[in-house]
Amino acid sequence: MRVVAKFGGTSLGNGDRVNRAADSIAAAVEAGHEVTVVASAMGSTTDFLLEAISFDAEQADRAEIVSMGERTAVRMLKAALAARDVDARFFEPGHGEWPVITDERGEVDVDETTGRSKALADAMSQEGFVPVVTGFLAQDHAGNVTTLGRGGSDTTAVMLGNYMDADEVVIVTDVEGVMTGDPTVVEGARNVGEITVDELRNLSFRGAEVVAPSALAYKTEGMDVRVVHYQHGDLLAGGTHIEGQFENLIDLRDGRLSCITIAGRAVRNQPGVLSDLSAPLSEADINIDAVSSGMDSITFYLDAARAEEAETILHDAVVTEEVLSSVTVNDDLAVVRVTGDGLPTEPGTIYRALTPLAENRLTVHDVISSGTSVGVFVDWDDREEALELIQSVEF
Repeated sequence: MRVVAKFGGTSLGNGDRVNRAADSIAAAVEAGHEVTVVASAMGSTTDFLLEAISFDAEQADRAEIVSMGERTAVRMLKAALAARDVDARFFEPGHGEWPVITDERGEVDVDETTGRSKALADAMSQEGFVPVVTGFLAQDHAGNVTTLGRGGSDTTAVMLGNYMDADEVVIVTDVEGVMTGDPTVVEGARNVGEITVDELRNLSFRGAEVVAPSALAYKTEGMDVRVVHYQHGDLLAGGTHIEGQFENLIDLRDGRLSCITIAGRAVRNQPGVLSDLSAPLSEADINIDAVSSGMDSITFYLDAARAEEAETILHDAVVTEEVLSSVTVNDDLAVVRVTGDGLPTEPGTIYRALTPLAENRLTVHDVISSGTSVGVFVDWDDREEALELIQSVEF
């Protein structure tokens, strides 16, 4: 099996942890697996280096300085593996076989990086060595050091796994995979054995620091990605499996929607109101497609066929709750959803989706976004035109 193993800064934070990492790599190699290692800077080295730059340094100089953390880490791991009789070779920007290349805009040159990654994989297979690659760093066509941004070591690992046709990418970090909640806050938080790319992407954009969102874009359906704790000691088992891959889609939801809006005085500041409204809908087996809220209103989007029933249920809540004043229904709506690799977080995505609708004077009733999708709610009669217009946009 071909494995790319990424070791985060915490997992290389001291000599004992470097030894633990080297032991796990050596064990995987001994078991007959091809292993490529991606190393982050040890501990908080990168933060220390950045804080030490107290002068107005040029971007190229900053990249060179910051790169020293990863450059040190790969040398440490290479030496630790050599002490275990593992043929390991470190790779950093400037090396003749360095794989990660960026273009003049600082973005990954996919063709060049793919070719170099495949060449590295072939050399590894033929010569039987373990590549130890600096994470986070890249190199432009002129040979200058560049970086892949926040979470760049995760990106390096999953990208190389993709382009080297790896069977699995293992992210070795300081958490027990993906947890049901923050264990420092939530009592009884436990490991999640499996999670989808879409689920994790949404969590990552809302603050969960497990795998960098930029890395998940490179995951393929056939390549496993797994997150394990550095204390686990086994690269080949345990942790959380990340399933699936991103699909960039623009699709029209089947069936008419109705939106039911409940007005009330400062409902956003009233604890329990949303639960009081949604719970009776759930008890009636009415699915809520989407929810939006304002300071004085909450809107549910649901199947038009259940709208009358839902209105009756919600009206009962309105007359019971003192803070609620009225409920109203708007029928015959449709939603076009743009789904993909972090589209809502890319500057201008929502603007590009809405501009052709505005230019063609189509009414947009609502826009609801998450870490992986944007939903645009329009009149039912405008649905096909809205779909065509949004499909004409380059995202």
